[in-house]
Amino acid sequence: MAFRLPRFIQRKPEPKPVSTGGRLIYAVGDVHGRLDLLDPLLGQIGADAARGEGEGRPVLVFVGDYVDRGAASKGVIERVIALQREGRFEVCALKGNHEEAMLIFLQDPHFGATWCEQGGAQTLSSYGVTAPMLRMDDEAWERARQELADALPADHRNFLESLSLKALFGDYVFVHAGLRPGVALEAQREQDLLWIRQEFLSATRPFEKIVVHGHTPAEQAWLGDNRIGIDTGAYATGVLTAVRLEGPARRLIQASVRDRRADEVTAS
Repeated sequence: MAFRLPRFIQRKPEPKPVSTGGRLIYAVGDVHGRLDLLDPLLGQIGADAARGEGEGRPVLVFVGDYVDRGAASKGVIERVIALQREGRFEVCALKGNHEEAMLIFLQDPHFGATWCEQGGAQTLSSYGVTAPMLRMDDEAWERARQELADALPADHRNFLESLSLKALFGDYVFVHAGLRPGVALEAQREQDLLWIRQEFLSATRPFEKIVVHGHTPAEQAWLGDNRIGIDTGAYATGVLTAVRLEGPARRLIQASVRDRRADEVTAS
């Protein structure tokens, strides 16, 4: 006689497999002007993508914060624009809070001192502009703003002004900082997408999609059930991180100053 479960006992449904919508996706964390790390990381990603897995072109998502703190903000933007034009990857460039700060300064010189305290001085330098010495020197900040506006190539400005706030592929959503818990994905505010920290990081319940984000640096990437954090503080740690996503599979790809120095020693 076959055993039957009582009617009031319900089997727990099997969890749905995580999907990337059939795409092979690489998401790159906060670069912050570290072109010296971005280039070798892109080399690893390119070699991996050359194996031809996934449907259609592979996707390359940047979660924002291309500028500030590192020495080569201009070079980083140039490299991402070149990737967009090249067409090998479907490039999704997201807006970070540091791009927002740069755009604010281009409109309001009074914001310059605040921006430079967060790394904007290095961005100015990469475009050949010297940050004023005095916080309250309004004329100097206006000159710096105008010099940056003049030095900024048209395609760089267009890049900054056309950055997306989020990208969606399958069961993943890519944003810069995170999502506010309890708020529908389509109702999320730009302020939270660019700036949220603790309320998002401490959330334990699932979001509508698995969130891939940067913004909050950590020594190691976070691969959780509801979020994947890939900001490993490249400007300070010398480690730039990307995550490779294909269906439920996740794998980190990293470039570090240590690896680059080892290569230099070997080459010599």
